[in-house]
Amino acid sequence: MSGKIEGKAKKLEYMEKLVSLLEEYPRLFLVGCDNIGSHHMQRIRISLRGRAVFLMGKNTLMRKAIKLHLSEHPEWEALLPSIKGNVGLVFTKETLRDVRPKLLESRVPAQAKAGILAPQSVTIIKGVTTLEPTKTTFFAALDIATKITRGCVEILNDVLLCREGERVGSSEAALMQMLDMRPFTYGLKLTSCYDDGFSFQASLLDTTPEQVYSAFSAGVGKVAALSLAIGYPSLPAFPHVVLNAFKNLVAISLNTSYVFEQAKQLKERVENPDAFAVAAPAAAGASPAAPTAAAAPEPEPVKEESEEEDIGDLFGF
Repeated sequence: MSGKIEGKAKKLEYMEKLVSLLEEYPRLFLVGCDNIGSHHMQRIRISLRGRAVFLMGKNTLMRKAIKLHLSEHPEWEALLPSIKGNVGLVFTKETLRDVRPKLLESRVPAQAKAGILAPQSVTIIKGVTTLEPTKTTFFAALDIATKITRGCVEILNDVLLCREGERVGSSEAALMQMLDMRPFTYGLKLTSCYDDGFSFQASLLDTTPEQVYSAFSAGVGKVAALSLAIGYPSLPAFPHVVLNAFKNLVAISLNTSYVFEQAKQLKERVENPDAFAVAAPAAAGASPAAPTAAAAPEPEPVKEESEEEDIGDLFGF
């Protein structure tokens, strides 16, 4: 009976500690702790001293403690979907971007064990190994082409030994141990983050300002396009609405005698294109020392004579 009472007291103490940490620290990481031994975990706790507090516990107790205080802290509900599996909480008052490198330092290389899910794909590169010729039968069992070179086994082709997310077989694990390969790294895996009431994936910490601006611009463009399509006024669509209205006014001005200041020069260009066509080459080709007034009037008679001759030839007169 006393054991049950002690157990309940420990659970209550843990829940109170979790709630106090959630109230004290505005930011935290939710981290996966698979394949981490007790000694490795102790080194992680020591490395975080003074910067963060690492708390492990049963998921049921974490969920219960959070649910009991949702009336006071409804923002904690965002943590519940991420509390699954072998998860731990890392509380900090520093920015998440500053603490993340310290957490990733905890990863250490380790040999592959049979039956575990491969965290990444493993490929054996072709070349001469240090294994003696008696090991060729082992390679043959795995369907790996080899030959003997200078008393050692040589792998003839690159071999994909295991794929990411698949279980490592006993033969594959034994081969990696014989080759002294440590293909996997184990440590804290950052799954999600919590910052002042907002929960998001840890991968978003890698987002650069350029990516944020690009995504924001794309979103503004979509809002403007939707607003213009359905005729609903919005701030992103306002520049386009003004521009379209200006185009309509210019079109009316070009087809009527109505003129306003902004369309005056454009209307003159449309009604008298020859004046602008002659002025543009003269201005571009004139040198600073040459007079421009005397050169402008001469091309017109020559142009008219050539046009009359062409018309006469066309009708046979």
